[in-house]
Amino acid sequence: MPDPGPSPVQSSLPAAAARFGTYGHGRGIEAVGTIRPARLAQPAVTAPPALTAPPAAPAPPAAPALPAVPERTASPALERLLRGPSGLGTAGLSLARREEPPAPAEPPAPPGHPIPGLYYHPVPEPDPVRVEEVSRRIKAWAVDEVELYPPEWEDQFDGFSVGGYMVACHPDAPTIDHLMIATRLMVAENVVDDCYCEDHGGSPVGLGGRLLLAHTALDALHTTKEYQPQWAESLHSDPPRRAYRSAMEYFAREATPSQADRFRHDMARLHLGYLAEAAWAETDHVPEVWEYLSMRQFNNFRPCPTITDTVGGYELPADLHAQPAMQRVIALASNATTIVNDLYSYTKELASPGRHLNLPVVIAEREDCSVRDAYLKAVEVHNDLMHAFEAEAAELAAACPVPNVLRFLRGVAVWVDGNHYWHQTNTYRYSLPDFW
Repeated sequence: MPDPGPSPVQSSLPAAAARFGTYGHGRGIEAVGTIRPARLAQPAVTAPPALTAPPAAPAPPAAPALPAVPERTASPALERLLRGPSGLGTAGLSLARREEPPAPAEPPAPPGHPIPGLYYHPVPEPDPVRVEEVSRRIKAWAVDEVELYPPEWEDQFDGFSVGGYMVACHPDAPTIDHLMIATRLMVAENVVDDCYCEDHGGSPVGLGGRLLLAHTALDALHTTKEYQPQWAESLHSDPPRRAYRSAMEYFAREATPSQADRFRHDMARLHLGYLAEAAWAETDHVPEVWEYLSMRQFNNFRPCPTITDTVGGYELPADLHAQPAMQRVIALASNATTIVNDLYSYTKELASPGRHLNLPVVIAEREDCSVRDAYLKAVEVHNDLMHAFEAEAAELAAACPVPNVLRFLRGVAVWVDGNHYWHQTNTYRYSLPDFW
């Protein structure tokens, strides 16, 4: 069947987008919702290459709506968002060269249990064919390309279940190659956290210097010819920098310049959050609850949903991404998903040496309440953030119903739900406290 091509120009789209700034970077309405097929190539071993935008092809349709939980009270506007673009100008949206997975059989109930009282939406079981292939490729990358971990860490790598994680978070990724963009970056970010900050030799002492040098694997050093080779060699000197360098090279091949710069910015935010937490650890400081939440707005999952359009094979233009309403939606989503991590990793962190700051711990100390009451209040904080995210996303979708805005908002919502699914089902890493 021939490709139907891009959807026809509709006069309502420029009018809607104009309220949020010009979009498409001067390329016109035909730039909305384009898709770029991934072009997988072996990464170079030198510094990250110059970024170029890949060629465009027609955009994909929205994925089917996620199943709703019975108590869901989301607004009709949010329900429309989760169904994806509709109406004039969207019927012709199609996905070129998508790798269609086979229809799965009736899935078994997922392992693990959700936190009682937590507001979340269940997701379909991730496609097992994709999960298996992503898992195979990411392990080959980690072992053969970047020598990420010694043999004794293999069970921990497997237990992370990153293949299922990324397939659940990005069901609209057109190909395995697109999924691998997110998977490499996720693994690289966790290696930096483990090796520089926490489990595998990490320490708050000297963290700033280590993070700065690792960040140059994402945001290349521009220096003199005399010193450039020494910097390029340093990118291979430890697993975190090798992982950052390689993952960023793959990402930069598929991202537009604005998408790559957006990601660098969010990674700088993440590193700033690491440094704040490290400073509190060095001074044995327990922050106020609002201070802790401020830190968690930086030390959070934001770099992951921010690349949802790159992984989906299209672009949310920079002027629309930068609008305050869009930034608020992304921040709320990222903050909510990070509190999910605090809640599911609570018992794991309590069993680790030293004191780990998380929201229940901070609430218990700063608001002088029992650990159970603090944990339950942290659940309420998460739920408030989720409701705010959904309300703001629905409002933005109604105010700016441009197809790639709607698709991006839906992609962020799906990422939030996939993130919860991974935490709930990863019984290798997480267990719940006995508070109910």
